Amino acid sequence: MTASVREDAHGVMLAAFHGPEVPSWLAAAFADGLAGLCLYGDNLPADGDVRPLARAVSALDPTRVLALDEEGGDVTRLHMATGSPHPGNAALGLVDDVDLTRTVAAGIGAELRAAGVWLDLAPCADANSNPRNPVIGTRSFGADPALVARHVTAYVEGLALSGVAASVKHFPGHGDTSADSHVDLPRVDADAGVLRERELVPFRAAIAAGAASIMTSHVVLSAFDAERPATLSPAVLTGLLRSELQYDGVIVSDALDMAGASRTLGIGGAAVASLAAGADLLCLGPEPSPGPEVLRTAVDAVVRAVEAGELDRDRLRDAASRVERLRDHWARRPQPDATAVKAGRAAAEQVAAEVVRRLDVTPLRGRATVVRIDTGTNPAVGWTAWGRLDVDAEVVDLTARDLAGVEPFGGEVLVVTRRATAHPEVWAWVSEQLAANPRARLVELGWPDPALEGRPDVLCTMGSSAVLLTALSRALRGEAS
Repeated sequence: MTASVREDAHGVMLAAFHGPEVPSWLAAAFADGLAGLCLYGDNLPADGDVRPLARAVSALDPTRVLALDEEGGDVTRLHMATGSPHPGNAALGLVDDVDLTRTVAAGIGAELRAAGVWLDLAPCADANSNPRNPVIGTRSFGADPALVARHVTAYVEGLALSGVAASVKHFPGHGDTSADSHVDLPRVDADAGVLRERELVPFRAAIAAGAASIMTSHVVLSAFDAERPATLSPAVLTGLLRSELQYDGVIVSDALDMAGASRTLGIGGAAVASLAAGADLLCLGPEPSPGPEVLRTAVDAVVRAVEAGELDRDRLRDAASRVERLRDHWARRPQPDATAVKAGRAAAEQVAAEVVRRLDVTPLRGRATVVRIDTGTNPAVGWTAWGRLDVDAEVVDLTARDLAGVEPFGGEVLVVTRRATAHPEVWAWVSEQLAANPRARLVELGWPDPALEGRPDVLCTMGSSAVLLTALSRALRGEAS
């Protein structure tokens, strides 16, 4: 039986819902053909554990796509309340052991499958060539495209070992940006030769590894399309990804509520434009209201566009067919080996211990003052727990607005921040603290700014995940790892 235009429009939507309970409208949306759902930080209950909710969604129909962002490290949905027990990509890339990366990814995949989730919007394949990148940073395996490529391959393979499909992101690359596409439209003006030898190398590796899906970026790469971000660009999605790189899997849009995609077009316009460009599964972004208003808006816009001849009917059918094949292939995979989670955690601890070993940490001498300066974060990270050191200390929590008039602390001091140098007022205060007190150290949880390189009073952890801070705490207490 041939699907209707409206059924196919539902069949390319990765929707969301508001709050921590399964909404009453979801069963009807599945009956209408909705492809699936993505869970966000907004869906977490008070205890911070999204897994019961994920299982409840999956129980309605386990063949539907159920996705979330579980990158490990700073970006986690399973462990937002406590911080991730897995190191992020920057730590994995620093250690550069692909077997450990594969094992960590398999452990993450096993946790996802146990919660009913079988599409992981990870890993980032962005080569973080701009150290001041405000949104990628420690989500990247590194700045070297070859290093990123081998760890992307291992990560895709590790997830697959646990029956989880990867969505490798953010094609064709978000690593050389100085703006955050959640709130702006970043632009990269490197020439095509540079982009092919830097940005595209990890994505070629992901395709060779059999990546089930690739997620687009809301970034203008002017050498490929000077006007439109990749998510809305036929030249990038159909010309570059499909034709040149010969990718035949599912193309997933990054969340269309982000300013880089829908600020001028709106959700409906962005949905139509992304499908026309070559995307197959549209990630709509968080649903801000109790009802499925965003979903209705996107579906109605696609139906109208097809009826008006503005969107080719065959293109919509092709997209829906690709999503159907993805669901057929991945939704009913057997549960992974029961030891995968334990092995992943053990590998994570090994990585964290190696990262900290390279820091050559001098143990604290007595009770310390831990000054945590909250510089904020981006929507990809959200409100995830951060900066918790398990040492004998008085903890002082500050924000950038609090620093004026705060005198440097004496004695053993650990200043914990994310991207301290990106905030002038924070960096000025931290610099004054380090200069005034030889027993003060900066614990930098973000991507290390080149200005910090070689400084003995700076400890760069390559991320803020719980496993990294546990390893650092152990070293600060003078305990062997």
